[in-house]
Amino acid sequence: MMVEKREKVVELDDTYDEEEERSVQLRTTETLLRLLPVGLCVAALVIMLKNSQTSDFGHISYSTLGAFTYLVHANGICAGYSLISAAVSAIPRPSTMSRAWTFFLLDQTLTYAILAAGAASTELLFLSYHGDDAAGWSAACINFGMFCRKARTSIVITLVVAVVYIAISFLSSYRLFSKYAPPIGAQSSKEVSTANI
Repeated sequence: MMVEKREKVVELDDTYDEEEERSVQLRTTETLLRLLPVGLCVAALVIMLKNSQTSDFGHISYSTLGAFTYLVHANGICAGYSLISAAVSAIPRPSTMSRAWTFFLLDQTLTYAILAAGAASTELLFLSYHGDDAAGWSAACINFGMFCRKARTSIVITLVVAVVYIAISFLSSYRLFSKYAPPIGAQSSKEVSTANI
């Protein structure tokens, strides 16, 4: 009888150790994933900040183009948020529902913000390379090649950041929706919609 009780206690301890180890691994992965965009965002930001060119046709700078200004601001905000969220997620403490929801909502917001910055800048760069005959715009990258190459580099880095933020969003949604049950109102509405079918 005593031997059986000891075996059960050992089994429970093993399960607890596995859960604790999994939690530590997930926290480490999340922290590293949240730190990764810091360097990438700063690199994209610095490349775009130093991006200007003067030619026979005039002067061009990132600040004269709204999409590139938005790209710089989005990268700066994402770098700051990544650093702060990595510090907060690295601290070992029990997860609360409000903390999980906060991370989830902020991660979603910044994912869309950086994705929008990359998309708007990509469209502007495409028009700079190819122009738009219907609107009467000529290709500007013929005259400002160095500016366009630096802008392209910054945009590619920003799109890599967007992919990292998508992974972070998946991780924060996993943390939220795997740990906490849906609200009672959500369950009752599901039952109502099932009953109508």
